[in-house]
Amino acid sequence: MKDTVVVTGGGTGGHLKVADAFIEEFHNRGMSVIFIGSSNGQDKAWFEHDLRLKKAVFLDTRGVVNKNFFGKILSLLNIFSKTLQCLGLYSQYNINTVISVGGFSAAAATFASILKFGCKLYIHEQNSKMGKLNEITSKFATEVFSSFDENSLVKDYPVSKEFFNTARVRDKIRTVAFFGGSQGAICINDFALKVAPKLNQMGIKIIHQTGKNDFERVNAEYKKLNINADVFDFSRDIPNKMSSADFAVSRAGASTLWELCANSLPTFFIPYKYAAGDHQYYNAKALFDKGLCFLKREEELNEEDFFKAINSDIHKISIELISSISPNAISLITNIILENNKK
Repeated sequence: MKDTVVVTGGGTGGHLKVADAFIEEFHNRGMSVIFIGSSNGQDKAWFEHDLRLKKAVFLDTRGVVNKNFFGKILSLLNIFSKTLQCLGLYSQYNINTVISVGGFSAAAATFASILKFGCKLYIHEQNSKMGKLNEITSKFATEVFSSFDENSLVKDYPVSKEFFNTARVRDKIRTVAFFGGSQGAICINDFALKVAPKLNQMGIKIIHQTGKNDFERVNAEYKKLNINADVFDFSRDIPNKMSSADFAVSRAGASTLWELCANSLPTFFIPYKYAAGDHQYYNAKALFDKGLCFLKREEELNEEDFFKAINSDIHKISIELISSISPNAISLITNIILENNKK
């Protein structure tokens, strides 16, 4: 009988990308995988019909943060009842290994792993500032993996091989890409439109991911400016969009940040200022302190700094980004998990 592991967490794309990487790795090694997520995030859209999974469970759980006192109490009671449900599932499938990628979706399954005797919990923390759930549960984990923690046994981030396969060293800026993520970022969209006329004068092409909600407006503005830009709301071909660019402007969610590094693409980061614990700023700052990116908060943003960055030595940054991340993170983490489970 195949060993069965649980992968839990999600809510948003950054957590789900890492969950997907773990599912793929365990599946390729001939192990059975159960995914436990929430019915209230993006989890269902990612994994409801995933044929790699033995079972996908979506619990009606919600986050605890940003709620009033009574909202917090209700959320905690809900998590407690779902934790008992997970314990029943662990008993049914003889689960002894749980991998949490964080996010509110992971709460019940993670607490259940702590309560089940002999069950080992492994945590992958994506951000430089540890999320609340991981902060609480990491004390009970067999191992915590993080790209921002010097004590982590594996410091590389699980990034799809496509971003490494399409990587190249940049020497001259011919194309600039603006990435606001699938949800878009009005701040980045507006800034792109502000600098677009000068980029156009310089003969620099523009790639621009607007997000669904702002696509029509941004596309119309480029037409008014008479600029022939590659404008799109969402794309499944982001690795090739990145590869076509020589410089990027982006938010600093962990998955996006490390995908840009894997692609060796010099980037000007504008962190989302309302991210929990300001983690996007600290994600980018970890790179900025090594001279591997450019970084400005939204309120500090100006055209002068942007064009100064574009005219800097991007060739040097692009070369140094190659050694900032290696492509075998998920394999190394899985090896450690399986070795630990033999003990």
